[in-house]
Amino acid sequence: MNKALETLKERGFFAQCTDVDGLSRKMDEGPVTFYVGCDPTGPSLHIGHMVPFFALRHLRDAGHHGIALIGGGTARIGDPSGKTEMRKMISYEQIDANVERIKAQLDRFIGFDGKSAFSDNNKDWLAGLNYIDFLRDIGSCFSVNRMLTFEAYKQRLERGLSFIEFNYQLLQAYDFYMLHQRHNCVLQIGGDDQWGNITAGVDLIRRKLGGTTELNKEHEVFGLTFPLITRADGKKMGKTEKGAVFLDPAMTSVFDFFQYWRNVADADVRKFLLLFTFLPVGEIDQIMQGDVNAAKERLAYEVTKEIHGKDEAEKALSGAKAAFGGAGDKASMPTVELARADFEAGMNVCDLYFSTKLCATKSDARRLVQQGGASVNGAAISDVKAVVSLKDADSDGEFVVKAGKKKFCRVVLR
Repeated sequence: MNKALETLKERGFFAQCTDVDGLSRKMDEGPVTFYVGCDPTGPSLHIGHMVPFFALRHLRDAGHHGIALIGGGTARIGDPSGKTEMRKMISYEQIDANVERIKAQLDRFIGFDGKSAFSDNNKDWLAGLNYIDFLRDIGSCFSVNRMLTFEAYKQRLERGLSFIEFNYQLLQAYDFYMLHQRHNCVLQIGGDDQWGNITAGVDLIRRKLGGTTELNKEHEVFGLTFPLITRADGKKMGKTEKGAVFLDPAMTSVFDFFQYWRNVADADVRKFLLLFTFLPVGEIDQIMQGDVNAAKERLAYEVTKEIHGKDEAEKALSGAKAAFGGAGDKASMPTVELARADFEAGMNVCDLYFSTKLCATKSDARRLVQQGGASVNGAAISDVKAVVSLKDADSDGEFVVKAGKKKFCRVVLR
């Protein structure tokens, strides 16, 4: 097997391939151009979207050329794959704004240089399509019976599938067809829930350009999917009680992003080090032979560094050590400013937890205190009527407020 494919398989980026032997031979012959797509249905990607983009970087490092296709056109419809109901429609203006934000996020992570990696937008060829011409030219290549065999459609048929969503597979297949002609793209990669859409693109190119014959190997194309990543508890990777773990620090703070990885289950650490870092496999195995908490800290640091940069990763690491280890820099912790006057008179502990947003409601704060999960500057508080005053501040005149073992913030006075 081609070395780049072996790397993907070893690190967990391999579920299905349309023709692994043919793809391996193609990649052995020289660099291939491949693509991975994402739809800008929101203002930020979340970490679950990033699995194919980590694979993109591995393939690029092996000498291949990657395209990040941002679906400014397909986002107008929405992919039904993995969805239990139709996506909410958003305005074209919002989609265009999302495209720019997501392109910037991917550029920071991938580093578009125009050759080994670059972006494209399917709005360029989808927005102006003539529907009748598209049906004649492209729709005639699709079998409805075959489309209905794919899991994405089978699941949705039970709950209701709109006609607009039913068209999505044709559009994604057309993307592959267009990228093949525009950039000689011969491989599409993505999550395993995209298998039906990816194979539809492979079939469309073969039907239109004859890539199945020995005399027409220049149009031979391939599809490769990765396992859908779940946590050890079976839940979707990248989901928390607050929602998705977003790349945008305004939606998920860098510190919360770091802490998500720091708090993963022991059983997930090696898998996530393989998927979400670029550490060599041998080094990962060495890390896993040591303390699991040290391994989690390394995972959190490496992923945060890749997404937010080294400086932000260092700050998050320092803040975590200050909160949990007594070392590090408190200034790197999540920080809230509260009025000094509130503490001069004494602030009720439940009001404090509500004001810091460590608890969503005062009722939540009362339950936290009663259950023994509240502490201020290391002192446990179990009385819901307790007050926190200036005499409870640390030597810097501040407070470190903790909710349970994982949530905390630094309170400074103004």
